Amino acid sequence: MKRKEDLNPMLLLLFHLVVFIYTSITFLPSYLLSWGSRAHQGCYGSEEDRAKIKKSRSILGCPEGPYRAVCASKSLVAVMRPGVDTLDKIFAYAATQFPHRDCLGTREVICEEDERQSNGKVFKKVVLGGYRWLSYQEAINAATQLGGGLAQLGQRPKTNIAIFCETRAEWLIAAQACFAYNFPLVTLYSTLGGPAIAHGLNETQVSHIITSKELLETRLKAILPEVPRLQHIIVVDNTPTTWPGYPANISIHNMAAVQRLGAMPENTACERKQPLPSDIAVIMYTSGSTGVPKGVMISHSNVIASITGIAEKIPNLSEDDTYIGYLPLAHVLELCAEHVCIAHGCRIGYSSPQTLADQSTKIKKGSKGDASILQPTLMAAVPEIMDRIYKNVMGKVEEMNSIQRTLFILAYNYKLDQLAKGRSTPLCDRLVFRKVRALLGGRTRVLLSGGAPLSAATQRFMNVCLCCPVGQGYGLTETCGAGTICELWDYSTGRVGGPLVCCEIKLKDWTEGGYRSTDKPHPRGEILIGGPNVTMGYYKSNAKQQEDFFVDENGQRWFCTGDIGEVHGDGCLKIIDRKKDLVKLQAGEYVSLGKVEAALKNCPLVDNICVYASSDETYVIGFMVPNQRQLLALAGQYGIRGSREELCNSRAIEELVLKAITEAALTAQLERFEIPRKIRLSSDPWTPETGLVTDAFKLKRKELKTHYKEDIERMYGGK
Repeated sequence: MKRKEDLNPMLLLLFHLVVFIYTSITFLPSYLLSWGSRAHQGCYGSEEDRAKIKKSRSILGCPEGPYRAVCASKSLVAVMRPGVDTLDKIFAYAATQFPHRDCLGTREVICEEDERQSNGKVFKKVVLGGYRWLSYQEAINAATQLGGGLAQLGQRPKTNIAIFCETRAEWLIAAQACFAYNFPLVTLYSTLGGPAIAHGLNETQVSHIITSKELLETRLKAILPEVPRLQHIIVVDNTPTTWPGYPANISIHNMAAVQRLGAMPENTACERKQPLPSDIAVIMYTSGSTGVPKGVMISHSNVIASITGIAEKIPNLSEDDTYIGYLPLAHVLELCAEHVCIAHGCRIGYSSPQTLADQSTKIKKGSKGDASILQPTLMAAVPEIMDRIYKNVMGKVEEMNSIQRTLFILAYNYKLDQLAKGRSTPLCDRLVFRKVRALLGGRTRVLLSGGAPLSAATQRFMNVCLCCPVGQGYGLTETCGAGTICELWDYSTGRVGGPLVCCEIKLKDWTEGGYRSTDKPHPRGEILIGGPNVTMGYYKSNAKQQEDFFVDENGQRWFCTGDIGEVHGDGCLKIIDRKKDLVKLQAGEYVSLGKVEAALKNCPLVDNICVYASSDETYVIGFMVPNQRQLLALAGQYGIRGSREELCNSRAIEELVLKAITEAALTAQLERFEIPRKIRLSSDPWTPETGLVTDAFKLKRKELKTHYKEDIERMYGGK
């Protein structure tokens, strides 16, 4: 969708004149230089031309599939390199090929300061130095020594060990130590609450856990009495070295001390038992968006297949690339992304959502964020983070003077047209979008999106303003993050691409929801994913929980995702609904909560929104976190004053916001019964720390329902 603005005719004429002159001068060399690139990528001209290129086909010719990538129609691909079939071998291969190249990087903390805000709150700000790097050889040595040290502390092969830690270099080193010594690694999100942590540790019966000083003191310490089997805690930080006030039956070690233990000559001589491809590599606990977290058993071969499929979608991946790691490594998207990079000798520089950009919450004003220093070429992101970037930039565009705003919108719309025709816009990129691109370091060439649907507006913005393709993908923990990824030259929105080379997709009729593979113009149904990436099932689960997994007559594993999709003529998948998000209203209409939320997030006023519906009621309601800048502008427009909290509690503001999102809903062609009739505004953002969203920023509907219980009663009770 193009951006609209009353454009000055003279500016419009001048802009098109400059573009015409530039295009005339550069057309021939640009065409000749880009022709080879387009042919190499299979990118044949306009969006219409690209849409005709088959991304997958039904190998049986049936509308329900199974659908496979065109290049894997005869057989699925399970390994990247012959013989490299376990995760420790991936790291060993990389260390052999790239021993002296930078592997894992961490920024030095120069100082920390407390900064008091105008509302009295105190935020901790940091000033960070440059990145310090471990080479591939140094990283594998550190992992081997840690694995040997853990073995000396009594950790045994095929016996579970847990990691409860933020995303950092030590996380990956610890993981590789466990992979090398065949210790199944239990991963837990660092934002999980006490009961969920205790549940995961007790269910997996771990005696050893790897964590950080901060998480030990703020999360783990309180639940230690509830985890009687725990004997050893390994802290990745170097200080302190003594830990008074902890139970006497638990030994606490610094990671460096355990590595020194593993490096002793008598211990390095001990033979380690290497894992088999079929052995469990990770027991990954889900974020708990639908209840108690479940542990997904992921084998070495599952991860190898998944990263093989993902890597095939990233062109020219090499040791010259730099990846910025800031998403939770306990999430399958980040774990696979980092192992794709390791397999190709890339650098991985670590970050966090609080230090990612110059404007991030923990970066002191005037200091540089991680992306500015690292200048990554590769990045993975969840839609919530990209939505923030989009709304932040567009908010600044609104503050520009009329000439600047007009030029920006002219360039934006011009580039949209050029992208649709398969052309590049180097002049606009350099003169208009350079500062926006610099938000992520200025060198990003591939951005992978996963974890949730990405709105069309945000995807278009990232393509245009960040000057890099966005590969929107689809996968689940149960499929080891693999499913589909868009071709990077496919700029269509709302779709998630064709199947990866490691898996195939079927559509299963869901008659209750009205979705069938015989539907026109596109076959529709529940998405089933099959292939070597499909995981081993849930840890210690009952038969009912395992029903979503099955093995076909050829011995291939499948997972029933619960998501509803349709396959387009070019073999691309589009997610259109979710079985668990479908609510039947009292009058019989079905409302897809996720579909409504995705539509309403395009409204500039919405930072986050949760739509709620009860089968006992006739209408939909919602809870919403408004965008601060847009909320203040709306209030000022109507002469309403007050703090953010006061505005969110104002009935007048509620009505104005409701009117705005109703207009957005009608623009998105939602039915009247799908549009929230009442809304509750939240002055506090929903973060993983609040427990209302997961680490991937997915809504925790159960927790949100509990949190807004009184508001639900008010909105449905008419009070």
